[in-house]
Amino acid sequence: MIAKTMFGLEEILADELRECGAKDIEPLTRAVAFTGDMRVLYRANYTCRTALAILKPFAEFEANNDQELYDNVSRIKWEKIIDVDGTFMIDSTTSGDIFTHSYYAALKTKDAIVDRLRRLFNHRPNIDTENADFKINLHIADNHVTLLLNSSGESLHKRGYRQAVGVAPINEVLAAGMIKLSGWKCDCNFYDPMCGSGTLLIEAAMLANNIPAQYYRYDNFAFKRWRDFNIAEWKSVKESEDRKIGAGDFECEIWGNDIDIDVLQQAERNLQYAKLHKDVMLYHGSFENQEPPEGKTIIVTNPPYGERIKVEDLNDLYTKLGDTFKKLYGERCEVWLITSDFEAMKHIGLHPSRKIQLFNGSLDCRLLKFELYSGSKKDKFAD
Repeated sequence: MIAKTMFGLEEILADELRECGAKDIEPLTRAVAFTGDMRVLYRANYTCRTALAILKPFAEFEANNDQELYDNVSRIKWEKIIDVDGTFMIDSTTSGDIFTHSYYAALKTKDAIVDRLRRLFNHRPNIDTENADFKINLHIADNHVTLLLNSSGESLHKRGYRQAVGVAPINEVLAAGMIKLSGWKCDCNFYDPMCGSGTLLIEAAMLANNIPAQYYRYDNFAFKRWRDFNIAEWKSVKESEDRKIGAGDFECEIWGNDIDIDVLQQAERNLQYAKLHKDVMLYHGSFENQEPPEGKTIIVTNPPYGERIKVEDLNDLYTKLGDTFKKLYGERCEVWLITSDFEAMKHIGLHPSRKIQLFNGSLDCRLLKFELYSGSKKDKFAD
């Protein structure tokens, strides 16, 4: 199988798949290949926080032109895969010199499927590009064609807990990946000083409470419409994972702060819907006036980049961030910050101990780690 993810999160997802019982795990680019039975597939869909989709390959062949593609697709027994009264869509990616237009390759594949089913039943399934019953992934590299079924359906970043969003909400998978990359083990406080509508806070609270990634999704998975769907196995997986909720001993605090009262109210709505409002404390005000919780604290935040959220002087904002880190946070805190503005990043005035390349949508970003000290770093490690 193939689990799709975002660039930079492949190793994190590989670890999550390992916990699901997957074998033969091989990190790729924006994906992880693995093997497993249907229980692993169900569990990966339900629990993996950094997966966008779980794909199951079902056909491979070679095609050197459009006609060979059509003929090979036509030979597949689609009547055993797709319900003729249902809907389907094709998501295609092509590379190489033979198939240079992914849309045209998808169109030829669609024609082959429809023509076969029409010949057999004098009836055909409809295309639905928004919410299809069966999502088919077509992958062509040179003349090698792979067809995969998307077992997830709607992208797994759509957790189901968002009732309100701000101007530039961070993707849930990216948020979970940032938290995992920070190394937070739910063994200290968690603080987001620019929390917006609360995505990082909710992902942190879900992790701390052992709430599965898709707990709020209400069973909306494509695999439930497959012919070989095993409802007993699915219920067993779900019940087993749900029994872990709240089983941990998390006793630290999760805090969020934002200067915009409107987005803070959106965060409150989202937390209320997820029933996590008692686990997260929200504060209203400027980040430079709000100290993090007492004790060891990890700060993970997504400040404005100047892309969709306009800030009059982004360099000044990042200078204030650096000053606040040094003045208020001290050595009990560790900061992880994501940004795509590499010029503004220099104005933080602190040297990051780690830089991890990630993408927020199409934006090339860096996740920066700042280790804070009272005084200088030289003094910290002096004998």
